[in-house]
Amino acid sequence: MSRLIFLLKVSRPGLWFATIWLYLLPTSQMDIWQSPNFWFGLFYICFPLNFLVYGWNDIVDQETDALNPRKDSFWFGAKGDTLQLQNLWKSILLVQLLCLPGLIFFGGIKILILLLAFVVINGLYNLPEKGLRSMPPLELICQIGYLLIVPLSILINDAPTLSLTTCLYLFLFAMQSHLIGEVMDIEPDGKTGRKTTAVILGMKKTKLIIIAIVAAEVSLLFIHYKEFIFGSMLLFGLIWLLLDLFFIYRTKTYTVNEMKLFGLLSNTMALVSMIYVWYSGCLS
Repeated sequence: MSRLIFLLKVSRPGLWFATIWLYLLPTSQMDIWQSPNFWFGLFYICFPLNFLVYGWNDIVDQETDALNPRKDSFWFGAKGDTLQLQNLWKSILLVQLLCLPGLIFFGGIKILILLLAFVVINGLYNLPEKGLRSMPPLELICQIGYLLIVPLSILINDAPTLSLTTCLYLFLFAMQSHLIGEVMDIEPDGKTGRKTTAVILGMKKTKLIIIAIVAAEVSLLFIHYKEFIFGSMLLFGLIWLLLDLFFIYRTKTYTVNEMKLFGLLSNTMALVSMIYVWYSGCLS
């Protein structure tokens, strides 16, 4: 049981909302709830895919994670010892091989191209010596890998393609989410000498970039999509970011309990927004 709990923590269930959000968007207003294709794809992007992405990252970030107070939780990932991490690749490979027949069956042979792209992007990001994860701002550009979930969902669910504007919105969303994680990890990353955008620029400038990205998202929703309900939800988040930077926390480090609270609140907000966006089809 402890082994299974460790493997589940590796996949970071507290961050599944990001991949679920990207997977659900192409299926907006579709009759997918009785579809085995949909449920298999949803399972894959929740555990196996996140297990691959975050597990690979855990293997190469052992030194940094050892100093990270928010690790060893279902919210933010496992804190494995040397033996666990040395053998983790075997579990990652096994899970992917077990899922591969189902992915091909439901998504067709083209899905192999997407899986190869996932592996290549994660490989470049996690290279031990010259990985893009430590070459800011290239680690932000690597977040485009998350957008591969969109064509994966389209193939599995036979869903319509999304517009370039919607893909741009999703890329901004992926960068924003990654930068928020860098802000939370700025202290342990700095102690181990790891270079990230947040470490290089500092907490204040990084928070300003996050605010600018969210402001761009709000502008897209209000101006391009004429979407005022979802836009107002995001505007509420933007107001919180401004209060956080200029009045509440400023550049102070968050405690672990505060990070967990923010994770709970952001997941709740994500759930509400996902339900609204799916049923309204406002970004389709």
